Amino acid sequence: MIQNTLHPSDISDELLTAYETVIGLEVHCQLLTDSKLFARDYNLFGAEPNTNIGPLTLALPGTLPKINKKAVEYAVRLGLACGCSISRKTIFDRKNYFYPDLPKGYQISQDKKPICENGGVTISIKDSDGQNIEKVIRFHHIHLEEDAGKSVHDGSYTETLLDYNRAGTPLVEMVSEPDLRSAEETGAFVTEIRRLVRYLRISDGNMEEGSLRCDVNVSVRKKGADEYGTKVEIKNMNSIRNMMRAIGFEEKRQVALLESGDAVQQETRMFDVESGQTYGMRVKETMNDYRYFPDPDLSPVVVSEEWLASIKNAMPALPHELREKFVTDYGIPVYDAMVLTDTRELAEYFEKVCSITSSYKAASNWLMGPVKSFLNDHGGDIESFPVSAQNLAALIELNESGVVSHSVASQKIFPLLVAQPERTPKEIATSNNWIQNSNTNELESLVDEVINAMQDKVAAYKKGKKGLIGLFVGEVMKKSNNTADPKVVNQLLAQKLN
Repeated sequence: MIQNTLHPSDISDELLTAYETVIGLEVHCQLLTDSKLFARDYNLFGAEPNTNIGPLTLALPGTLPKINKKAVEYAVRLGLACGCSISRKTIFDRKNYFYPDLPKGYQISQDKKPICENGGVTISIKDSDGQNIEKVIRFHHIHLEEDAGKSVHDGSYTETLLDYNRAGTPLVEMVSEPDLRSAEETGAFVTEIRRLVRYLRISDGNMEEGSLRCDVNVSVRKKGADEYGTKVEIKNMNSIRNMMRAIGFEEKRQVALLESGDAVQQETRMFDVESGQTYGMRVKETMNDYRYFPDPDLSPVVVSEEWLASIKNAMPALPHELREKFVTDYGIPVYDAMVLTDTRELAEYFEKVCSITSSYKAASNWLMGPVKSFLNDHGGDIESFPVSAQNLAALIELNESGVVSHSVASQKIFPLLVAQPERTPKEIATSNNWIQNSNTNELESLVDEVINAMQDKVAAYKKGKKGLIGLFVGEVMKKSNNTADPKVVNQLLAQKLN
């Protein structure tokens, strides 16, 4: 009897719930050092091919590696941020394999004693009821290693171009425990790692440039099973969205195999962006034998208590610390705090504004409203925003103190302030006669004019059509050229109409 193998598209969401997906990640993150991990060659993205290379990168005879102290410091900084234990004495090993983009024939990495062990990252995800829950994703370890060069297949079936600019670039590889259970959790995990390395300013985290890449290990097992299923490794994912798509396809593919009575093969797979499917690259029947041994050209790296203390003292406030501070000290909602700590630069800008004005919630609203809209429209970030924190705080104070209305502040002053950031909000408001009029005598005259001119509406209002109050306010605002204080106008109208 021939067994028909199911296709991944045949797997319903209901059938998928009978299985549990188990995911572990190896996240490779390039470090923002000026030079490479063991050589003086420039560590610079986007240079002409094979221009940032030297004798050691090319593995010329007689060359010896020397550790980049800044790279070690960056790795320790990341380990501290993730709550890892820091190895006081760590060594580098040779990982032996032959590939054209690795001139030496081996990669200098860490096997027996990585720089950081254990620790983890907390992610925030929504449960089935839509409520935010937190989950800790553990690390097995974080180790330092050098990157390989880049093979370029430029449409030729017989030739491969090699660019060694990337060879020797310092990397940290973060190896997670198999704690992730869905594509959504995995996306949140990588997003949090990217945010973290940017906060620490140890990497730009640009996945499109390869600064952050992931190898994703995926397996499935029946719900309630103790044993892990056979895992498949999806290599070199450099987009969070595509990584999540790849996981979604792979879990259905594996369930289809198991439901058909077939076995999942341990292999390395790649993801095709166009089709949204993974495909086999090579079979992994046994573990690779890299013949690790300590690199005889490199001395052990000792992290002294003094050095570790100096790194700890230089650590910035981390995203979760700032979220707690913003909620506790500034009294803003958790959602606002999440948005405002998305980047370190945005969080710092918000704190500068709050150091000038005590209207913290208003500051949050302005950053998440007009400022964010401007940045989205112009494809920029807070670093490119032309308005200083001092001027934005001054605009907020003008509005909150009633000197200008919110509509005038957001729709008139703000656009001019962006276009002419050297001017102050008060100067712009004064020169355009936008200062809000709170003079009761003047506004009372305008209110009387409106009431006298709209006697039919007044009669309707007194018969119960209270919604007409907005019409009266609008007419007074027109007569004042939108400079009347709406609060005062409402009070005067209420007195006279009631």
